[in-house]
Amino acid sequence: MFRIYEIEDYIKISPDKYGEDINKIAEEILREEYENKFFKDLGIVLLVYDIKINEMGMIMIGEGSTYHEARFKILTFMPVVNEVVEGVVRDVRNIGLFVDIGPLDALVHISQVMEDKAYYDEASGRIVSEDGRKFIEKGDIVRGRITSISLPSGREGVMRIAMTLRQAGLGKIEKSEMRKR
Repeated sequence: MFRIYEIEDYIKISPDKYGEDINKIAEEILREEYENKFFKDLGIVLLVYDIKINEMGMIMIGEGSTYHEARFKILTFMPVVNEVVEGVVRDVRNIGLFVDIGPLDALVHISQVMEDKAYYDEASGRIVSEDGRKFIEKGDIVRGRITSISLPSGREGVMRIAMTLRQAGLGKIEKSEMRKR
């Protein structure tokens, strides 16, 4: 799920940056501090924008840097268990599908790809139903339900997402269904 938050924070500007455009400095600092990082309560920060910086800074005793109050917005992504999402199959392997659901990939284990028993066909690079009538391959669009999320332990860790396509209304989205949209 994508969310927007408004944040208040202080940024530290070192003396070697004095005289430069404070708005550009603030943008660089905030993007480095927040973007592409995971925060347990917020999710993965995708974008920092709408930055407003107080040009009047504070100086701490014994330190030459100035601290400036900053208000800004962030766009985050935090998947939710049982959320239904759509994505493009990025890769097909014997273990299952890797589905691009925005800023992250989710794994659909081969046992969760179809209601029917399925197997990986190495020659065609796709997952095929036992009767051979259904298949999913790279580039297909699928709808799935998030079944589990493994959150990273630190800001730089990797979030792992598992999905299932085995439920009514889920699975490969056929071209005829896409035209109705």
